[in-house]
Amino acid sequence: MTTQSEIRNPALDTTCGGPTTIQLTDEERSAIRRLTDDLTADPDARIDTRDWVERARELSCELPLTLRVALRRFRRSPGPEGVLLVRGLPIDSLPGTPSVPGSVERIPTPYASALVLACMQIGDITAFRQEKSGALVQNVVPVPGQEDFQGNAGSVTLKMHIENGFHSYKPDYVALLCLRNDHDDVAGLRTSSIRRALPLLSNETRAILFEPRFITTPPASFGDYISVTGARPILEGDPSDPDVQIDFATTSGLDLGAAAAIDELGHAFDQVERTFVLRSGDLAIVDNRLAMHGRTAFRPRYDGFDRWLLRTSIHIDPRRTRPARPADGDVLS
Repeated sequence: MTTQSEIRNPALDTTCGGPTTIQLTDEERSAIRRLTDDLTADPDARIDTRDWVERARELSCELPLTLRVALRRFRRSPGPEGVLLVRGLPIDSLPGTPSVPGSVERIPTPYASALVLACMQIGDITAFRQEKSGALVQNVVPVPGQEDFQGNAGSVTLKMHIENGFHSYKPDYVALLCLRNDHDDVAGLRTSSIRRALPLLSNETRAILFEPRFITTPPASFGDYISVTGARPILEGDPSDPDVQIDFATTSGLDLGAAAAIDELGHAFDQVERTFVLRSGDLAIVDNRLAMHGRTAFRPRYDGFDRWLLRTSIHIDPRRTRPARPADGDVLS
């Protein structure tokens, strides 16, 4: 029986002003491989089916104890950055990086299974029907001809944003698993936390940001989807520790004061921004209520070895999202 003293402390590296980081051991990677072998054993299995998702939820309880502890601690206490980085998930042989629009993962692979297993210790993996046909695990890859696209298919600098911040049921977390980085190893995940930015704001700007004077429209990845959401505040909750919802590509103020507040907030976020490069096997989980994320620019070559991440969304309260999930499924409308 494992005792508390035998549990390796998972909150390891926080010394560089970045995310809380856990480095998996070889033994832990082997244990995860055994679980992903189970999830990939059936050639007819599909990620988006209820049976597969339920099996993944069960097996997530068998993840190495240190990893489970780190994930559960992060759910309760996301820290000042609102980001957890798990290094060393098993990524073995990879096919070529996809390069077609709307690319998703439907068939269980070891790496997609590892992503889902880890996320299930935080909440339920979810997707949005209007984005990439509602696939639970989506590819984040550059697509030829979409270099300037403000979304996962682009390769220019991706503006900072809360994932699907326009939606009444935006994700509580977004998870990004790196399979391979770009050729030049320059693409970086950018994150910025409202916990760090809030003290930099004037009292007047804070007050404005708590008022419903802002509109956020759906991102380009939602196509021609029309949101019926009205004006909202950017900050909500405890005034001393609020949630944030903004997309600097799609959020606008309804008046000059609101527009000025967005500018001041953007400057504050810039001052506390962190950028770090993900390596193969690195899983970044971002608390989507506290931390924005974006990406630095990179140059794709479209040769099968471009940057490739897997992405999924996580919700922690199925009762809250039930009105948007037909048939109590995992896809929100």
